[in-house]
Amino acid sequence: MDIDERIRRRQRWTGESRLIQDYDALSPVGHIDEPSDRGPVFEQLLDHLDPVFDGDLPGNAYVHGPSGAGKTAVVTALFAHLEPLSSGTQSVIHTSTRAATTGVPGVVYLDTRTTTSTFALYHGVLDGLVEESVPKHGISTDELRSRLHDALDGARAGAVVAVDHVGEPGSADTDDLVDVFAGLPSNVSWLAVGRDPPAQTELAAYTATTVAVRHYRQQTLTDVLMTRASSGLAHRALDHEQARRIAAWADGNAHDALAALFVAAVRADDRDRTRIAEADVDDALAELPQPSVSLGRVLALPENRQAVLRALVDLDETDRASVTATTEAVAAAPGVTLSPGTIKRYLYELAEIGVIERVKSELDNDQGRPPSRVELRFPPTAFRRLYDLQQ
Repeated sequence: MDIDERIRRRQRWTGESRLIQDYDALSPVGHIDEPSDRGPVFEQLLDHLDPVFDGDLPGNAYVHGPSGAGKTAVVTALFAHLEPLSSGTQSVIHTSTRAATTGVPGVVYLDTRTTTSTFALYHGVLDGLVEESVPKHGISTDELRSRLHDALDGARAGAVVAVDHVGEPGSADTDDLVDVFAGLPSNVSWLAVGRDPPAQTELAAYTATTVAVRHYRQQTLTDVLMTRASSGLAHRALDHEQARRIAAWADGNAHDALAALFVAAVRADDRDRTRIAEADVDDALAELPQPSVSLGRVLALPENRQAVLRALVDLDETDRASVTATTEAVAAAPGVTLSPGTIKRYLYELAEIGVIERVKSELDNDQGRPPSRVELRFPPTAFRRLYDLQQ
């Protein structure tokens, strides 16, 4: 945020007691245009993408780093800035059957949390490159791939496709991605983004460049928290010492730090405070499980799975003593229309991808295996508020 915007925020502040002023600015799943302390990563990516500015294609690349290191923030910000350059200096691809010669490669960003199938991946690439509407139904994967090849036939510059969150449970399978990439036209290069080191993913074998993204430094993360608080909270709602405490606890993970700030703010707001108190920070840090699943991943789940989780976060611990008890409690929750069988299946699927966890219960059970208690792997306060805001 620049100085002028900071001054405007103070001018707009009217002394009202409402603590949370802007949920979008505060949200741990939102990204700012210019992520802090990621300059060297931007430079490495720009070095790799340098051929784009001469109308040529770069090679494939793999961006990797731990959760909360800002990989998505960097790549989405960079591609957002490249997109106007691409569309502004090349002839637009008008139809999916014939392409005009282009001067600068097109750029497309895809998130494998929501784009999981081969069909969806090809659809996402084509939809990002052509003006006309691309059908989602009544067309096969092979026909969609053929249309993509036709669209880029004769487009000298081609396209660069960023594919984010590769290798995560519940996202597109890495082996499938290798096949998808192999099926792309020859004038398409890709930039994959994931957590696994290059030696642990097959994708790295097909890349010309790898870019490592490290965890945030504590001071930088403190500044990130103060900037988000300045944008999203009432004036002086968070003090610098609280931000330092959250940053130290998060140990370089920006997602966890921002999630903790969000939970502390919601708890303070629910208690009608005008500033975040130490008790709110205590509660927030205690609420976040370690390790914690990204809230972006949870909110990318299909709507019916999110609906089950929304009912689940309101249950008492006793209602989650076993999968069966959890199923019955969710099925009885207001607004839930799914059958118990479907709910139980969803719970097992969510446990399989690590969004929830089945923990061996301490309850005695003489009939066989002890029941599995259901535990959340994400902060319920944050999910509850973010889910309700998007309804």
